[in-house]
Amino acid sequence: MNLEFSIIIPVYNRPHEVDELLKSLLLQTYSKSYEVIIVEDGSDQTAEAITKKYQEQLQLHYFYKDNSGPGLSRNFGMQKAKGNYFIILDSDCILPKHYLEEVSIAITKNFTHAFGGPDASHASFTIIQKAINYAMTSVLTTGGIRGKKNVINKFQPRSFNMGLSKVAFDKTKGFGNQNFGEDIDLTFRLWGNGFDTQLIEKAFVYHKRRIDWLSFLKQTFNFGAARPVLNEQHPNTAKITYWFPSIFILGIITTILFLLIGNTILLKLFGLYLLLIFCDALIKNMKIMVAVFSIYATLLMFLGYGSGFLRSTIRLHIFQKSMKDTFPEMFR
Repeated sequence: MNLEFSIIIPVYNRPHEVDELLKSLLLQTYSKSYEVIIVEDGSDQTAEAITKKYQEQLQLHYFYKDNSGPGLSRNFGMQKAKGNYFIILDSDCILPKHYLEEVSIAITKNFTHAFGGPDASHASFTIIQKAINYAMTSVLTTGGIRGKKNVINKFQPRSFNMGLSKVAFDKTKGFGNQNFGEDIDLTFRLWGNGFDTQLIEKAFVYHKRRIDWLSFLKQTFNFGAARPVLNEQHPNTAKITYWFPSIFILGIITTILFLLIGNTILLKLFGLYLLLIFCDALIKNMKIMVAVFSIYATLLMFLGYGSGFLRSTIRLHIFQKSMKDTFPEMFR
């Protein structure tokens, strides 16, 4: 297949992020031509002036549309694209110079109609960004369970760094009209239509995740709240691993109850787990404060995801609410 890439980037009120991302595209080692499509999703602070700086250096197209959320904005960009393979990126990503070349090599060698790539921590990231990145990607947390590289055709891509062929887009119609879990929903529909996915390990991005602790807690809560609804939308996709954060929360509650009766065994087990998090984060980042904050980020992630998952599960299966009433924010 002769690959013709179209890079789709939705953006909402983050012009400076677009500047960093486009700057990283200029440094790509990939020699073939490709187009870049910026979709401004009803922003008040637009990136139009930023994009004009790159018009002569990149095959760049800028579109402004009413706000509809990132999923439908990505669809809008793919509808406007001229390429036959779409690369979808979040605006808060920076690409290493080999990114497009690695995608091209992998897709040419083992063609699949969709792929996902991992994220990594950049040297310029703040301590909080590095800690959150660790919590979201480590195999010691839930970050390592989205898919396994030895089961490449069942990897679940995430929309901050994924690819989709035009054929697959035309067949599935792209992302659904929902605000959370839209990439997971698309993956399940891809599989249902016979399209394989793969993980391209070398096609990683530096995902900046410009959020504070409270925003991170809210984000993970929404991720957790969306998962039972996704399981309802796509029966037989549920896995026991989705329960891990909720089990973690219940474990903490049980630990407190054990302490009240003088039993410290569970406290020691939790302490050992957090020590493993600290050591692993320290080895990977070589900074003590990043390791300390990684413990905090992991606890926040489990608290947010686990409580959101439990709330939606109770609403769906105990109170028998509809999917929309279970998590209204998902379908606004």
